[in-house]
Amino acid sequence: MNKMTLETYQGVAERAECLFDRPAVEAAFDRMADALDQRLAALDPIVLSVMTGGVVTAGILLPRLRFPLRLSYVHATRYREGTRGGAMEWKYRPSDVIQGEHVLVVDDIFDEGITLQEVVNACRDDGAASVTSAVLVEKQRERACNYRPDVVGLVAPDRYLMGYGLDYKSYFRNADGILAAADQDV
Repeated sequence: MNKMTLETYQGVAERAECLFDRPAVEAAFDRMADALDQRLAALDPIVLSVMTGGVVTAGILLPRLRFPLRLSYVHATRYREGTRGGAMEWKYRPSDVIQGEHVLVVDDIFDEGITLQEVVNACRDDGAASVTSAVLVEKQRERACNYRPDVVGLVAPDRYLMGYGLDYKSYFRNADGILAAADQDV
C-alpha cells in the first residue's frame, strides 16, 4: 500500500471542493433506507457490502433499515489503490451464501458501472432469488454498461469523489462529506 505524506494529504484536502456536507449525506442515507424498507421488508435479505468503500456505506445504512437482514460481503475491485479502473479482480465471491436468497448489494459509488454490474450478475449466476442494488453516490456520466442501481442516495457530477467510503489513493474514506478532488490531483 502506498502511503501519502502528510503534506500531500493536506494539499489534496485544501484543494478539494465539498459537494455534499454531512447533513446532505445523512439525509440521503435516510431516503435510501426508506426506499429499501419498502422494497425488502418482507424478504429477509442478505446484505452484501462491496469491499472496501461499501463497508462504510453499509455500516451507516444498516442501522436505518427496519427489517430482518443478514450481513456478508463481496470483494471485487478494479482500482487497486489507483484512480483509474482496470480489469475486475475477485478477492471473495460468496457464491454458496447467496444461493436461493434475496440479496441487497451495497456500494459506495456507481461510477462506470462495471463493478456493480458484474457483482449483480455474479449474484444472479450464483442463484440469488432476487438482487437489489443500492449506492450512496451515482456519478452523472456516460456508462460502459446499461445496468442502473435500484436505489441511489446522491447524484454527483463526473469528478473524482472522496469521503463517506469513497477513497482517493486509499485515503479520505473518513472525510465528513462528499468531496471532489481538484483536477490537478487526479
